[in-house]
Amino acid sequence: MRSGPDVRRRALLGGAALLVAGCAPARIERFATWAEARNAVVALAQPGSRWRSSGGWSLGQTLQHLAQGIEYSLAGYPQSKPAWFVATAGAAAHALFDARGAMSHALDEPIPGAATLDAALPVDTAALRLLRAMDAFDAHAGALAPHFAYGALDKPAYRRAHQMHLANHWSLFEETRNA
Repeated sequence: MRSGPDVRRRALLGGAALLVAGCAPARIERFATWAEARNAVVALAQPGSRWRSSGGWSLGQTLQHLAQGIEYSLAGYPQSKPAWFVATAGAAAHALFDARGAMSHALDEPIPGAATLDAALPVDTAALRLLRAMDAFDAHAGALAPHFAYGALDKPAYRRAHQMHLANHWSLFEETRNA
């Protein structure tokens, strides 16, 4: 039988995931519903939209990243974390985010193996891609691909994860003023 810090750490993380998983999911503050999230994306796609991202990625890159996350939940992620990670740290993170109703992660970290984000892509084009991904997710009736870090999620859990992901990135969006 294996022992040591890695085994103890995995056991601790797994136990934490079980404790947090027992908590009722919290309301997602920024986007309480999928429709609310979609409406926010529609607003960004409008001509003359005056929003920008204050993070390391442009608004267009961020919207592409969000679209990738939803698209990969349907088609499969290009790379996954190791099974031990998914079963421990990934499960614990998902349970914690779900219980809090909010996700927090590095906001300029690409999805492992994802295509490079196009810095020159116009915001309206990136927003339309995200809207198409959201609509495809809504229409999808089959099995969903396991999340690269959280593992298997059913459609309601994936929808919440996507809403929290959108809300987390939205925290860096700010409206610009007319000059």
